[in-house]
Amino acid sequence: MALNLLYSNDRKGEYPNSWYAATATPLPPFPRLQADVRADVCIVGAGYTGLSAALHLAEAGLSVVLLEAQRVGFGASGRNGGQLGSGQRMEQTGLEKLVGQDDAQKLWSLAEDAKELVKSLIARHGIECHLKPGVSHACFSAGEVRHEHAYAEHLYKRYGYDQIELLDRDGMQALCPSPAYVGGTLDMGAGHLHPLAYALGLARAVDRAGAKIHEGSEVLDIEEGPTLRVRTAGGTVTADHLILACNGYLGGLNGQVAARVMPINNFIVATKPLGDDAARVLTRDVAVADTKFVVNYFRLSHDKRLLFGGGESYGYRFPADIAATVRKPMAEIFPHLKDVQVDYAWGGTLGITMKRMPYLARLAPNVLTASGYSGHGVGTATHAGQLMARAVQGQAEGFDTLARVPAPRFPGGPGMRTPLLALAMTWFALRDRIGV
Repeated sequence: MALNLLYSNDRKGEYPNSWYAATATPLPPFPRLQADVRADVCIVGAGYTGLSAALHLAEAGLSVVLLEAQRVGFGASGRNGGQLGSGQRMEQTGLEKLVGQDDAQKLWSLAEDAKELVKSLIARHGIECHLKPGVSHACFSAGEVRHEHAYAEHLYKRYGYDQIELLDRDGMQALCPSPAYVGGTLDMGAGHLHPLAYALGLARAVDRAGAKIHEGSEVLDIEEGPTLRVRTAGGTVTADHLILACNGYLGGLNGQVAARVMPINNFIVATKPLGDDAARVLTRDVAVADTKFVVNYFRLSHDKRLLFGGGESYGYRFPADIAATVRKPMAEIFPHLKDVQVDYAWGGTLGITMKRMPYLARLAPNVLTASGYSGHGVGTATHAGQLMARAVQGQAEGFDTLARVPAPRFPGGPGMRTPLLALAMTWFALRDRIGV
């Protein structure tokens, strides 16, 4: 029996013991599915993707049933670094080579739409999630700084994007006084937010729009056909359309997706409130991600804690001591915090793809899926939900643009994927450590 990631690192029906869960306004549980029901669309997974799809479909007048094995926003949507990044996860220069200039331009426009969609949903539904502008990309070497600055120039010349400020060593030190960083950029068109509060705000909007949310309702079986039947332990949903929005928690529900979207774990800590010392981490309320393959990402919370994500683990189980796993890279970036008190430490499972681009596909004429956001999901997942809602209604242009991006299978088949990934990731992490 394969490990079920829905429960292997978490308690049933409970959010992880994260700073996010401690500070978000909780929602009362939605009822389990305990009947046989009919809907225009059944959605599996109540993270950003599924919630956004449900909201847009319900607002368009379709009947929607949204099934979630745990709680809304339980997975990566409620645990991530909260960064709303610009562009796609792959740089535009790489996309230009992969898909050609026309589709690269469309993918840039879609990514800009994704950021605007998140901002507009937060404004329209009054979601209190501490949305703030600014994401800095921090570099460790002069060569990385040159690449980063050249890429910002490329975005300006080719795509007209003018929100990025170039930072030399002094500029980076003035923003983030870490001895590790020698320059980078600051993108004021990007942003950061409280990810679980955002997910719960979307769930409230979905509920108000009339879609039916069922928590504690793990999907056990899907019967495809012109009319679909989706079975849980408590009942079934008969629907005309199905949207799979499970990301790293898909399990064995669909082999075509599982071959292309690999679950990996990531970890975050929240320190004690730093007070005036917070200025030794960041002098402005922006988020940071750096250039390591095993990326470090961090920001200050609204109560002045350092929220720091990093560390590596390639088995499906979380390490016994998550705080120690993250403390190591945190001390490399901020040596003065090597012994700082950590109040919260948590892990989460995200979905990655070989190309680090999301995997959108039409699995059958009436079955759509989107997942594999590779750490770029706040905007991309929200947008993918909207694009699938439009595709269900016959407007598939944006969905089809993303679905055209090549999505190779991970090598090795189900039995070998995890050891092969662990080997590859360990190699890249080693390159980080030796500075290749």
